[in-house]
Amino acid sequence: MMPFNIGVRAHDISANSREELGRKLLDFGFSHIQLAVGKSFPEFAPNVTAISSGTGHYLGDYLGKLGIKISILGCYVNISSPDNFVREQAIQAFQHHLSLANQFNASVVGTETGSLGNGYTQENFTETAYCVARNSVSELVDYAEHLGVIVGIEAGINHPLYTAELAKRLVREMASPNLKVILDCANLISIENYQSQEKVVYQALDLLRDDICSLHLKDFIVENEQIKIVPVGTGMMKYDQILQFLKRDKPLMFASLEATPEKNIPHALTHLAQIYDK
Repeated sequence: MMPFNIGVRAHDISANSREELGRKLLDFGFSHIQLAVGKSFPEFAPNVTAISSGTGHYLGDYLGKLGIKISILGCYVNISSPDNFVREQAIQAFQHHLSLANQFNASVVGTETGSLGNGYTQENFTETAYCVARNSVSELVDYAEHLGVIVGIEAGINHPLYTAELAKRLVREMASPNLKVILDCANLISIENYQSQEKVVYQALDLLRDDICSLHLKDFIVENEQIKIVPVGTGMMKYDQILQFLKRDKPLMFASLEATPEKNIPHALTHLAQIYDK
């Protein structure tokens, strides 16, 4: 049977050193991680520019020797801020990560599209918001093309890129092999569509199948008429389509647990394995 290439968001695991992180990853059986340096090891990144090629080799080379890949170098910044200074700082931070990706042995640097406001705002669902995000992504992709690195963009229900259709539009308009989609199907679930989640998931996988570089696996419940993210295997997310896609359509594609605390990881892995092995 084709192995399930499962990883985890590194800062969901408590570790004070690369050695402790490596041991725990091996114990859980993870083959790769999404790494946001400042979240996992804040002492290595008092600011963005403090992250250097040395940081990349210190972490990337060590994990590589253990057989653990950094599948995504995370730099989740607000590339859609209406404040030009904030947006430019975000773009520069992401470009800095792009310039170091090879030192981390990572081929993808990932982010969401952010927000036109401070958190959720209806303005994110406008053409203006999409255009701001697209212009920022265009800058990032141009930079990535010179480096041979991939920009991974994640769609999310409250962001300017809030549907699979908009993600596909962005990919088409950029027309670059250096732009790929990080697909988190739970991020596309809303209070309006959660009862039709199978349709939402099918459409996203069908529309974006060849544009996806990695899948994120999250779970959700409905609480007080709102979607609430919960650990994988404890909510309402139906993973059958997603795991069949990984097993049959894109074998060995990177998939990562998200928003699943360390104590919940064993149950999450068992839950997913039971579905994957059907």
